[in-house]
Amino acid sequence: MQKRKISNSELNRLTPEEFRKANKNPIIIVLDNMRSHNNIGSIFRTADAFLIEAIYLCGITACPPHRDIHKTALGATETVEWKYFEKTETAIEELKSAGYIIYAVEQVENATNLDKLNINKETKIALVVGHEINGVSQQIVNQSDLCIEIPQLGTKHSLNVAVSVGIVVWHLLFLLK
Repeated sequence: MQKRKISNSELNRLTPEEFRKANKNPIIIVLDNMRSHNNIGSIFRTADAFLIEAIYLCGITACPPHRDIHKTALGATETVEWKYFEKTETAIEELKSAGYIIYAVEQVENATNLDKLNINKETKIALVVGHEINGVSQQIVNQSDLCIEIPQLGTKHSLNVAVSVGIVVWHLLFLLK
């Protein structure tokens, strides 16, 4: 069987205007004091790829425009809605009052393994990921409705946060369909 790479023009991607008008998946990604501009940009790109509703940037998390965010976002900061909060707690309170279920991606006691997660298809989800070294703060873990852990088999105890977002978002979209 012949395999031909598909050109960019054949991918039928949305234009930025079409993206802004499109129905979004009911997921908001909350970045709790993330320090890496490259991770922030990568998460914007993932949010664009999966038609995510918005990204909430909290605490020390840098905001667009920033050249290091732009380097990995590749224009996704122009399509994905985002909002800045000085404190992550404020973002979580706003999301809860709007009916979102708060899922922290963190290794905690009694976390739910991602492969065991069951969700209602009508659920609006706020997915919280944290600082590259310290993870999601304990205060935000306490405010979360559920903590999700990605099962891992190797010697390392964590994945890059942007990789984790991609894995969890893809899995959530599979469960929401």
